[in-house]
Amino acid sequence: MKRTQQSTALLLALSLGLGSTLPFQGSLLQPAAVVAQTSQFPDVPSNYWATGFINELVNRGIIAGFPDGSFRPDAPVTRAQFAAMVQKALPKSQDRNAINFVDVPSSYWAFNAINNAYEMGFLSGYPGQVFRPEQNIPREQVLVALANGLNYSARNNINTTLGYYQDAANIADFARSPIAAATEQKMVVNYANLQQLNPKRNATRAEVAAFIYQALFSQGQVQALNSPYIVTQDVVAVDYRITAGTIIPISYTADKILLTQDEILPVTLTVDANIVNTQGIVLIPQGSEIQGEFRPSGNGTRFVAQRLELPNGQMYNINAASQVITDTESVRRGTDVGNLLRNAALGTGAAAAIAAITGDRAIATEELLIGAGAGILATLIPQFLGLDRVDLLVVETNTDLDLTLANDLILQVNP
Repeated sequence: MKRTQQSTALLLALSLGLGSTLPFQGSLLQPAAVVAQTSQFPDVPSNYWATGFINELVNRGIIAGFPDGSFRPDAPVTRAQFAAMVQKALPKSQDRNAINFVDVPSSYWAFNAINNAYEMGFLSGYPGQVFRPEQNIPREQVLVALANGLNYSARNNINTTLGYYQDAANIADFARSPIAAATEQKMVVNYANLQQLNPKRNATRAEVAAFIYQALFSQGQVQALNSPYIVTQDVVAVDYRITAGTIIPISYTADKILLTQDEILPVTLTVDANIVNTQGIVLIPQGSEIQGEFRPSGNGTRFVAQRLELPNGQMYNINAASQVITDTESVRRGTDVGNLLRNAALGTGAAAAIAAITGDRAIATEELLIGAGAGILATLIPQFLGLDRVDLLVVETNTDLDLTLANDLILQVNP
């Protein structure tokens, strides 16, 4: 029985990837400590950032502690150890045939684990059929291995997703797409700064536990853990700057807007085309709405934007304006009101002027009026009574309303 227990302990030590750091004699003398069925480690307190990830994987037998009862969460992980962990945590069918790595002899403790991890597609070697089993594995390699092994591909713009990380420039070219995919799958855990990926830094045992647990979560095999250090799609929102001077094309439901020169007229306009950056990322989608008002300006009027509302409900303050519009159209007694109002929208002041000059009170319909509305129309008409003519400003909505940003506009865009 004692010999059987010792053999079992040795097998567990090898399968869990601890062979290169554990003295085998010590592990045989204390088999229970190596198996580490308890999730309580003196060096992993309850308030440690990765306690939940570690405990869950220990309870599942995927990782284990050391003979002295410690877990050593900040210790680095070798490529061989990671191979042992990942092939045990995420077993899957073979994607390719094993190869004979020149630096992994059949007597090596992780020989089978490395072959399994390779066959499943989690890990690959280096040129010359070299594996480097004793090399510490960097964080970016762990994420690449998990994303590739689980066949995850980035669905959104890679640069947008990775732009969340302050050190995205340090991510190797081969790792960019897999890490973007891992981010989308909520597999990235960054302690203590969510926006610091630290791709080149060697992964610790705690970090590998967190990555593997999140990989299991992405496969629906475990419940979500409540950790503030998981990078989620909700936080992968990148701030983009649209520089001052950018032109925003605008449309409106009517072909023209008529208003008096002194009228302040609130209007909601529509963005007529996508505003994209040099990477092709849509920052302001077509159909977004811009709220603002026409304000008197010199001898004319101009539209001054105040709020931008994107189709997803995000709202931003915006400082932009149209050109000054000075074109006018005269209204006299006998003016053909039908032609004047065809495909037009009226400010309340303009409607009152037309009604007073032409005597046609039927123009005061809700369909035509914008701004204050019909409620005060009757109070405005008297000021135009007795006039033979009034000149109304005419805004041609297809040509006059394109807006120019006066200040940089910072938008937060989700991939």
